[in-house]
Amino acid sequence: MIMKTAENSARRIHQWFVANNQTLAAAESLTSGRLQAALTLSSGASSFFLGGITAYTISIKALLLGVNEDEARKVNAVSASVARQMAFGVLKRMGADYAIATTGFAEPSPADGVPHPKAHYAVVKAEGFSVIAEEMVEYPGLTRNQVQDAVTADALHGLCKALQI
Repeated sequence: MIMKTAENSARRIHQWFVANNQTLAAAESLTSGRLQAALTLSSGASSFFLGGITAYTISIKALLLGVNEDEARKVNAVSASVARQMAFGVLKRMGADYAIATTGFAEPSPADGVPHPKAHYAVVKAEGFSVIAEEMVEYPGLTRNQVQDAVTADALHGLCKALQI
């Protein structure tokens, strides 16, 4: 059911981006490429989707996406700020009109004070270099795979809401 929701959102996103001659890029951590997979399910995705970067470690987030490594280390790379930095980093690297990013904990992390899975996503646009959507979402009781699917669906839904589609 969750993946179906992601597919429905991805179709609407595809249509909007093509109709408006805009491009999109993605930066992912806990979703492990699921955003990119959902966005490219439909034929012709290359007409709007430029690509993505799956950056799992803090050092790779810093190297490829320009995330502030010191700041990321303080929060184990999970915060609204890190999600925004990832989105702006992939936006600049790919030269996209819009970008979406996810980061979070797919499982509880007692060492980080995280009792249940949570994630942050951010959607940014090049025009005005602005954040158009961001949210922190929590998923008590879900498995790792369910969390990854749910974050994918929620982030794509957030993009749809931001675009008013």
